[in-house]
Amino acid sequence: MSQAVAYTIDPAHSTAGFKVRHLMVANVRGEFSGVAGTVVFDAGAPENSRVEARIDATTIHTRDEQRDAHLKSADFLDVEKFPAITFVSKKIAGAGGDWKVTGDLTIHGVTKEVTLDVEGPAPEAKDPWGNVKSGASAVTKISRKDFGMVFNMALETGGVMVGDEIAITLELELLRS
Repeated sequence: MSQAVAYTIDPAHSTAGFKVRHLMVANVRGEFSGVAGTVVFDAGAPENSRVEARIDATTIHTRDEQRDAHLKSADFLDVEKFPAITFVSKKIAGAGGDWKVTGDLTIHGVTKEVTLDVEGPAPEAKDPWGNVKSGASAVTKISRKDFGMVFNMALETGGVMVGDEIAITLELELLRS
């Protein structure tokens, strides 16, 4: 008989990172620091596992204050109307630390089904304060246009200022509940 283990996502040690093509020549990277949520993992019956996560969209950071302000504006995330990015799993499949977690991702008020390629959870370890921790990493790619973020500018040399594909990387530290 399998036993599910519940975790909370540790916001102080978790990030949601992204990269997107800029000016058709290089990638710009950024991250959100406000990641929170819960993970229930049942290794014996992974179909019973679930993930619910919330990212504070106002915490976006790309190492450029003007760009961050633009990304928070109505041209992109519109954080005044949509302050959170959420993910709720619907299906989990895989084995041995390599999982496909499919669920509903909501960005900019638009919900689309996405699949995360997940590595983990890592073997549990105790931190210096006696808390039991684990971790997981996940990646996926999305189209920003699919989520209603269509702002762009044409370039003199052809192409556009901001690419459509966004690569997402999640690094999560989990605290056993």
